[in-house]
Amino acid sequence: MTMAHHTIKSGYRRLSERLNRFPQGAPPTALLFQILKMLFSESEAHLVAQLPIKPFTVEKAAKIWNMKPMEAKKILDELSSRAILLDMESNGRQVYILPPPMAGFFEFSMMRFRGDIDQKLLGELFYQYLNVEEDFIKDLLLHGETQLGRVFVQERVLSSENALHVMDYERASEVIKGAKHIGIGICYCRHKMQHVGKACNAPMEICMTFHGTAASLIKHGYAKPVDEVEGLRLLEKAWEHNLVQFGENVREKVNFICNCCSCCCEAMIAAKKFGVLQPIHTTNFLPVVNVDQCKGCGKCVAVCPVEAATIVKNNDLQNTIHRKVKIDESICLGCGLCLRNCPVKALSLQSRNQRIITPVNSTHRAVLMAIERGKLHHLIFDNKAYMSHRAMAAILGVILRLPPVKQAMASQQMKSHYLDRLIGRLCRN
Repeated sequence: MTMAHHTIKSGYRRLSERLNRFPQGAPPTALLFQILKMLFSESEAHLVAQLPIKPFTVEKAAKIWNMKPMEAKKILDELSSRAILLDMESNGRQVYILPPPMAGFFEFSMMRFRGDIDQKLLGELFYQYLNVEEDFIKDLLLHGETQLGRVFVQERVLSSENALHVMDYERASEVIKGAKHIGIGICYCRHKMQHVGKACNAPMEICMTFHGTAASLIKHGYAKPVDEVEGLRLLEKAWEHNLVQFGENVREKVNFICNCCSCCCEAMIAAKKFGVLQPIHTTNFLPVVNVDQCKGCGKCVAVCPVEAATIVKNNDLQNTIHRKVKIDESICLGCGLCLRNCPVKALSLQSRNQRIITPVNSTHRAVLMAIERGKLHHLIFDNKAYMSHRAMAAILGVILRLPPVKQAMASQQMKSHYLDRLIGRLCRN
């Protein structure tokens, strides 16, 4: 075997190592290699394994790959046409982004029906990798305090008092209204489950992407463009089917909102299995039961996506047995589906004792996730992705605004005297 052939053959291994450097990584297993072989050729895997984690230009890729820019652009555009990369504009220039496996090119591969790959086989592999092995999901959702996604409250159940405590970024409707681009694709989770005979009858074409991500997916036919009116109509459709809004855990420029069922969607399945470990961020509300009004009908229990609601039997002073609902606050998402389905209005929302903190933007979230998962050095130094002054300033700016404990964790991971001095200067000021 020639050295060049050996290098290409090792492309899948190198790519898996690269993907696992993301704050939301992908543990390398035999199943992951099978998935990558369906999505990438050997030469593509070898090339993508060398790309930076953060946005890059054609010129950057050409320099890394040691080829002419026109040749590099042809490869990048081909990868973008298959939603392996995202191509978008930034400050008037075209840039490319290697998205993480999830939320990223795993989902994109199943967001439309396509004939260039065997989607049934791919769906079966995804099911085995995510739902049977579970190492990927555990690594993605159970490590660290800062998670990839968060739940949005069902806005129609908010009282006038509740509404005073809800920020715009906590409303799915406001995300839709503020988006420059809105793309609608097929639900990856239900599409995957369809191929293993486990899909429910919830709507398929209802998953939402926004901004540059939506523009790239729309451009290549992985999402269809809709306007604000249609986006809000789809929220109503989700309401009618008791779906939970689960979106990117940031305040600014949310890139996706999924309308999730409890039986197919990865986030809800993880929340049911590992709820006490808080795999996703909840809303800032909890449902409260009015025991005098509750009839114990169980309708709220039936729709709770994480099985936080149960029926218990109570005896009154006359020793009469009554059925009442009880909410397990340790696993409740605070989505409000139970209120929407209570026929006697025995449930209301109250604010949690401690407010859930949402990262400002994707850089803020990525830095927090990287610190908590011991991957900060990958985020900063990976292929010099952050060696520009602007990018380094963005990361250091986030670190310098973190609580002292997180700053200490970052400094320990970096083992950097420069970072220690910056943090010390901030504390003295």
